[in-house]
Amino acid sequence: MRDVTTERRRWRAVISLLLFAFTRFSLSANAQEEPEYRLEIGAGLGTVAYVGDYNGNILKGMQPWGALIAKYRMNPRLSMGLTVGFGKLKGSSDKVKTWYPQEEPYAFDKTLIDASARIEYNFWAFGTGREYRGAKRLTPCIILGLGATHHGKPEGGMAINIPVGVGLKYKAGDRLNLTAEWVMHFTLNDKLDGVKDPYGIQSSGIFKNTDGYSILQLAVTYDLWAKCKTCNNDRY
Repeated sequence: MRDVTTERRRWRAVISLLLFAFTRFSLSANAQEEPEYRLEIGAGLGTVAYVGDYNGNILKGMQPWGALIAKYRMNPRLSMGLTVGFGKLKGSSDKVKTWYPQEEPYAFDKTLIDASARIEYNFWAFGTGREYRGAKRLTPCIILGLGATHHGKPEGGMAINIPVGVGLKYKAGDRLNLTAEWVMHFTLNDKLDGVKDPYGIQSSGIFKNTDGYSILQLAVTYDLWAKCKTCNNDRY
């Protein structure tokens, strides 16, 4: 009897161990049933508004804006991206309460091209939850980068800009992403409006008496370049 009882106990232990292993494997498979993707490409549409001597309101004088977007997802919380955007800047001295020494009313209308490299940090891991355990479909993010601005005449040329902003990301599908964002681009010169130092007063400091532009954008991106799931190597 002892041998039979001992044998039953052994079989029960083996069956319990197999059930435990199967359950663990099933949970792991369900949590990681979709591949992780490294690359996002897409486009964005929105508005751009000049901010400077002739406009202090980021929502005034908004003009159409379009951009091409590429992002490399380092992990579910951190991405490095490149955007190339096109738009227009418009402004005038009409309805500006500040007095300027120029005699005639002033207005400008010029093209704008922006190329920016930036870092996006998600407050929560971004994903469907099936490719990365604990990932959320909806997450806010912060944006910081460095870019170059080309602006047309009058006083056209190139300028360095520093984009700083916030956004909200939504995972609309397994490989489809939506992003709504507001980004302020601080440039390092005072020529975006075509007038340098309207008061003629010399100033010093990296952001003293400089122009910028504000961008509101809705973007759609698609995931590419699936990470290898069997090699356990972050390089893929």
